[in-house]
Amino acid sequence: MSDQLETVIKQHVDTAFETTIEELCELVRIPSVSWPAFDPAHVQESAEKVAELMRSTGVFEFVDIRRAPVAGQENETDPELGQPAVIARRPAKNGAPTVLLYAHHDVQPPGKEEEWDTPPFEPTERNGRLYARGAADDKAGVMVHVAAIRALIEAKGADFDLGLAVFIEGEEEWASQSFANFLHENRAELEADAIIVADSGNWDVDTPALTVALRGAVAFNVRIETMAHATHSGMFGGAVPDAMLAAVKLLGTLWDEDGSVAVEGLTSADLTTPEYDEARLREESGLLDGVSPIGRGEILSRMWAQPAITVTGIDAPNIANASNTLIPSVLVRISARVAPGQDPQEFYDALTGHLTKHAPFGAKLTFEDPGLGQAFSVDTSGPAVAHMRAAMTGGFDREPIDMGIGGSIPFIADLVDEFPQAEILVTGVEDPDGRPHSPNESLHLASYKNALATEAIFLARMNDGL
Repeated sequence: MSDQLETVIKQHVDTAFETTIEELCELVRIPSVSWPAFDPAHVQESAEKVAELMRSTGVFEFVDIRRAPVAGQENETDPELGQPAVIARRPAKNGAPTVLLYAHHDVQPPGKEEEWDTPPFEPTERNGRLYARGAADDKAGVMVHVAAIRALIEAKGADFDLGLAVFIEGEEEWASQSFANFLHENRAELEADAIIVADSGNWDVDTPALTVALRGAVAFNVRIETMAHATHSGMFGGAVPDAMLAAVKLLGTLWDEDGSVAVEGLTSADLTTPEYDEARLREESGLLDGVSPIGRGEILSRMWAQPAITVTGIDAPNIANASNTLIPSVLVRISARVAPGQDPQEFYDALTGHLTKHAPFGAKLTFEDPGLGQAFSVDTSGPAVAHMRAAMTGGFDREPIDMGIGGSIPFIADLVDEFPQAEILVTGVEDPDGRPHSPNESLHLASYKNALATEAIFLARMNDGL
């Protein structure tokens, strides 16, 4: 692609950037939390806004809002449907390839509003960042696609050859429960040669990255029971094991003294990692002075290539309701990460087997609501990967790096199953200080502008067949 065309794209992105951010803010103000406890009308409103943005480009043959049955409901007469998603398609011309653009318009719950410096659904700009729930994850991803299409039109005209498909999901933050069914039902409209999953991040605000490895996920609840009913702690304490005692002892068996997982049967991957020191870990994670990191090996290997186990919730009386009582039952939420190369079912079996084997005092364990997500490793040898790396260099004026992500995007396995020949490119707009899922989530605006240019340059390269 000529330097002149790349310059046209970057100039357009720069000129239109204020409008792009205004539209992003409009989208962010819609509190589209897809969790069951929140109003689904907001997710529908968000889908309608996304559809409006896609139609505004003027390049699609159709733009629809569709839903599909959640997993397990496929054959029901009146199936439960997932949240609304936006789908669009523009056929390719003259033998050009087709690119599928994925992002999601639903967001995480805001959490405690008092932990936000500004209201979570009122986007606020300060110090070069835009703060709001969804400002980065992943409504910025939605607007990357919209803005990139507009820049492509500016550079190539509206009659470009490249085929485009769009899938903007509405329930990624609630486990993508209808994702596989949606792909299957809309396969013809979504089929593509390359797929951009705009739901990851970059190495830092100045350095772009292609995500080439993602850990898988295993999550479940374990109910720990030791008594038929609660009883007075003064009368029976010291002789009867309460469920909290059993839970504390049991959970402690999951890790070695240095914090590495201590469950037999969990594997690690062999990944080459960039240089990353403890000082950067402390800065990016907010690790307190005097608190040591955990695990063994290179720091990024611990986060990208090794298993991890976290307790993310415990249902037990809170302190305000803590009477002098032996607790008969405790419910614990386990969230674990699976190294690339290990099947999550194998991981789940090893982890639940470990818990069963180590249950103290004969405590009764019941496992509930398991959720499994595949890990993912990218084949980086294809032409679309080369185009994306060149586009990142053009968009950021800096060569990209390949990086792993400690988190998971389980639905990528569904994309691989449905479109096995497509190249999958995991990109995104987040940076180490973006704090997705946390209070004060934010988007670095200068880096975002570079990401917009990057995707537009990639689409132009794919259009021109370079």
